[in-house]
Amino acid sequence: MEVQLTPDQEAFLRQAIESGRYASEGDALQDALSLWEERERRRSEILASVDQAEAALSRGEGRWITTEEGTAELADGIKRRGLARLEADKR
Repeated sequence: MEVQLTPDQEAFLRQAIESGRYASEGDALQDALSLWEERERRRSEILASVDQAEAALSRGEGRWITTEEGTAELADGIKRRGLARLEADKR
């Protein structure tokens, strides 16, 4: 496979190798592909969560938050539940 890099990308890659960050172009490419795979995995998880949330709202579950006050109330509730979990874990 051949990959065409822009001059800026080539300079970036050369700098990474010269600085010792990567031993070779192949190592840099493997790292880049691993990061891309992880980003795509997270993206898929986020999209699945959005789909689940939309389905729950369609079933009448959950609630719409449309005001700053509603957002603050939700955040306070999350904090309270989180702190309660931390306290329970200490016991």
